[in-house]
Amino acid sequence: MNAALERLLRSTPLLWRGAVRRDSALATVATGFASLDAALPGGGWPRRGVMEIVVPAWGMGELRLLVPLMLTVQRQGGWLVWVMPPYVPYAPALAGLGLDLGRVLLVEPKRDREVLWSMEKALRAAGTGMVLAWPPQPGHSQMRRLQLAAEAGNSVGVVFATRDRGPSPAPLRLQLGPLKEGLRVRLLKARGGYARDDIALHWPAQ
Repeated sequence: MNAALERLLRSTPLLWRGAVRRDSALATVATGFASLDAALPGGGWPRRGVMEIVVPAWGMGELRLLVPLMLTVQRQGGWLVWVMPPYVPYAPALAGLGLDLGRVLLVEPKRDREVLWSMEKALRAAGTGMVLAWPPQPGHSQMRRLQLAAEAGNSVGVVFATRDRGPSPAPLRLQLGPLKEGLRVRLLKARGGYARDDIALHWPAQ
């Protein structure tokens, strides 16, 4: 391999060889499910960057799946920012999961075009740890801007959608499906990872 290219690969963790899994370069948080951790690059949720989560309907457990990551963000002093959720978060339920409501910020833009703008600004802001947003069909260039903002702000962003919009700059893309007492997860894209069969996740008994 060209020596200059080799130096660039060593000095830039966000670059990787297509045939090499770069798990060691990824800062991650365990998902709470061993089977999902095994499928994700680095063994868990990425601690920086943007991911897309596609669900057929809101409220099927997509937020519950992210609780370990949200808790880690708050323990590390970061804020959780919710941008235009489809329903008002139920504060007692969030508190019951262990989240600090004093470090949760709800943003409700008046115009659709302001949703992505708000998410980008929040991802870049100092002190933000994680941004969850429900934008109206972001384009390729908009997703790229969000990814760059997350890298610059050392934060993680989650873009929710109700249908798969196809290829995107997001390093991680998941599709969720219903499962009795749990979720079915399909990896649509994983940077440095491999194609996987659907993963069945079952919620722990309460």
